[in-house]
Amino acid sequence: MRLCPPLPLVTLLPLPLVWVVACQPAVVPEVPATPAAPVRAVESAVLPAASQHGLAVRHDLRFDAANAHMIDVEMAIPEDHGATLELWMPTWTPGSYLIREYARNIESLEARGPDGKPLLVQRTAKNRWVVDGAEGAVAVHYRLYANEPRVQASYVDGDGAIINGASLFLALADDRVRAQRVVAHLPKTWGGGWTGLDRSAGGGPTDWTAADLDELIDSPIVLGNAEVTTFEAGGAPHRFVLMGNTAGWDLDKVTADVAAITRTTQALWGNVPYAEYTFLNVANNTRGGLEHLDSTLMMSANRVMGDPETYQSWLGLVSHEFFHTWNVKRLRPAPLGPFDYEAEVYTPSLWVAEGLTSYYDDLLLVRAGLMDEKAYLQRITDQIGKLSETPGRTVQTLEQASADAWIKHYRRDENSVNTAISYYVKGMAVGFVLDARIRAATEGQKSLDDALRLAWTRHSGERGFTPAELETVLRDTVGPDEAAALQAFLDRALRTTEELDYTPALDWFGLKLVSPDDKGEDDETSDEGEAPEDGAPTPGWMGEETRNDGGRVVISTLQRGTPAMDAGLLVGDELVAVDGFRVPKDGLAVLMKEHRPGQTVVVTVSRAGRLRTVAVELGEAPAPTLVLKVDPEATAEAVAHRAAWLARVP
Repeated sequence: MRLCPPLPLVTLLPLPLVWVVACQPAVVPEVPATPAAPVRAVESAVLPAASQHGLAVRHDLRFDAANAHMIDVEMAIPEDHGATLELWMPTWTPGSYLIREYARNIESLEARGPDGKPLLVQRTAKNRWVVDGAEGAVAVHYRLYANEPRVQASYVDGDGAIINGASLFLALADDRVRAQRVVAHLPKTWGGGWTGLDRSAGGGPTDWTAADLDELIDSPIVLGNAEVTTFEAGGAPHRFVLMGNTAGWDLDKVTADVAAITRTTQALWGNVPYAEYTFLNVANNTRGGLEHLDSTLMMSANRVMGDPETYQSWLGLVSHEFFHTWNVKRLRPAPLGPFDYEAEVYTPSLWVAEGLTSYYDDLLLVRAGLMDEKAYLQRITDQIGKLSETPGRTVQTLEQASADAWIKHYRRDENSVNTAISYYVKGMAVGFVLDARIRAATEGQKSLDDALRLAWTRHSGERGFTPAELETVLRDTVGPDEAAALQAFLDRALRTTEELDYTPALDWFGLKLVSPDDKGEDDETSDEGEAPEDGAPTPGWMGEETRNDGGRVVISTLQRGTPAMDAGLLVGDELVAVDGFRVPKDGLAVLMKEHRPGQTVVVTVSRAGRLRTVAVELGEAPAPTLVLKVDPEATAEAVAHRAAWLARVP
């Protein structure tokens, strides 16, 4: 997700955090402080007027046309900009690996000199402009269309705004170290603004300064009316900002739970690498999250607390994005910074950045006391099942999935399931097996936690790690006697399409994979629901997935090896009839109950407006995904291993 390049480790004097609190902060018990290890220095005296690299650029934001999704930006460029004034805009947001072409949203770009006279602006590329005759201070004005309510982009309406720097701000070419000032001029009905940026000296509550361009891009801003609570963890202040539809949220409980996640994550890493931290959550009926150096921006359903499972899933999002504060933002694959904001950045290590983070997000909820063992095992089951049901797992390796993120993961189509895997999903599964292997190889003395802490010690900071360096860390964690076996596992898991062997992890943790209808002693809900009647015939199966398109049943996805694909049906075909009987608008399920595996049926489809028939030999639906459960016959040692794995952090 999002990264700005870490700078060398330095001492950071605590900066005053200006709390804008719209509700009473929740009272959350504090744990002993963990020594901070800041990674970025910002001197409070370096404010918008100047920095060691020259005068700051100022960006004034106005929202007179907010209801039309327009933001007006006035960019004040000081006179020390050099002989040629070239402006550019990022094409993507780091952490979301897709070229998004933000410059397409700019209109009415113009520039004026210090005398107020217009200057000639020439567009030289899709996201670059040159200002002719730019001597002295220059004012650049442009209007930007902001109607993308996503964590990567910007959005504004009459109620508020979400600002992501890459999608909004222009920058000076070849000058990323200059300080940047942002001043938001809010409508009277908007309550305020919140961000991880520092307040400008002498400025108002919506006047902030970034030390450089990278920090500006790495610091989302939300503007409008919000409820804000605060807590302290690890000796650092934190705030939780809730904007959007705040009805139905219990801010006291949310703050306590977010604080528990924060402290549990700090305990795992053993340090607090920031001076202060801001959780930004916009309740706008979407879902997503993007990590930043000292903050995160998340989007969620309006009433996530109305359903326990939905709320727990949202807490997993919080855990995931906060874990990135260490893993990605400061301990990162080497190519992920300093960023080229105009071109793709490739790495084979997103399985570490996102996959291992996905392994820990729910695990940390268990250790924080926010998820029980049964729910956690179901989460692992879901991910293992998703991987096992993806034909692409036999085509694309985990490292290839990472390198192909720009053209596959963020550009999914109806055939993606056949050709690709998610580095989130398989990376999580690899993390599960890898953790157990490290524990078994060291007889329970070390775990993946220890490997991450060792990687932090060796590779957090400015340069990042290479795949070889990370694998050295993992081998060193298990020691020389087990290093070769661990490397062989990594080679198979990362660089081949061999199926993952979960047996070592199951044995170590005292777990088993069973059929969903296996009524084990540990399954409290095994008698719930209605099982098929004994002797009920097995229905036929074609293997298609469909969507309802205005009453038409249209094939949306076909997996390789299914009867439908083998017979020649295509994505986009409208299913009209089977053996002359009309296909119901809810799909084929009812008709398939009248047919058996091995039978051949004649399917009538409409393809590009022309009716045609296709003979399909029906198969049998694959067996349901296995379920991960506690093994009632596990040894006492395995039970102890599982307890240590899931142990709650005080």
